[in-house]
Amino acid sequence: MPILGFSLAALIGLSLGLLGGGGSIITVPILVYVLGFGAKQSIAMGLAVVGVTSLFGAASHWRRGNVQLRAALVFGGVAMAGTYAGARLSAFVSGALQLLLFATVMLVAAFFMFRNGRKEAALAARKQSAPVPEPRKASFPVMALAALGVGGLTGLVGVGGGFLIVPALVLLVGLPMKQAVGTSLLVIALNSFVGFAGYLGHVEVPWLYLGIFTAIAVVGILLGTWASHFVSQAALKRAFSAFLVVMGAFIMFKNREALAQGGSEPAPRAASATPHSR
Repeated sequence: MPILGFSLAALIGLSLGLLGGGGSIITVPILVYVLGFGAKQSIAMGLAVVGVTSLFGAASHWRRGNVQLRAALVFGGVAMAGTYAGARLSAFVSGALQLLLFATVMLVAAFFMFRNGRKEAALAARKQSAPVPEPRKASFPVMALAALGVGGLTGLVGVGGGFLIVPALVLLVGLPMKQAVGTSLLVIALNSFVGFAGYLGHVEVPWLYLGIFTAIAVVGILLGTWASHFVSQAALKRAFSAFLVVMGAFIMFKNREALAQGGSEPAPRAASATPHSR
């Protein structure tokens, strides 16, 4: 199982490199259902993995001038407060409920990703380009509430939130789309690191496995960034959205008893065993 799990780690980096997102949303299922870690361990480790891989992606965008540092610090600074609060709040939430919330986010992300992929495919068939959202700035309180919401979701369920951060940076902060994508990777990295710090102390971290898993994911994002120039983004998004639906339904099914009881039951304790003990 560890060999399969480590092989799938490359898929996390590939999705980030090819799509600019999606890495965090498949990290937790791999850690839980392939490598056999518990829900809380997996969410904490997933934050570390996505933080490092997103940082590599942000560095690539930085070299191309697509990272707006001030926006990243302002939006990311507020989001980090929400992320840390969400991570600390997770201590009072069952692992099963966290996985159910995670699965819900997967299904929502799948819907938007499939819809966008279908629109892009239709436009490509007509040899048209997708309309770019008009950047505009919202008031600081509105932006802060959005950042806190994204951050809280990141800390609680371990999702990087790129599919939420990019439109927020465009519609609330006023960044052009290219800068929003690059800046979002830096925000995701900052959020993930803070969220990971919030889990330290009440979650045991297997540092060796985390290091190997992260290194493989970094190789994946480098390969994915290179390959993104040769593949259809629309087809990838539709295929990835179908994968998210399958995984989201699978997680719902595995936690169906907790779902029937409103998420009050904790995940099975056997899942908390480390790969060595399985």
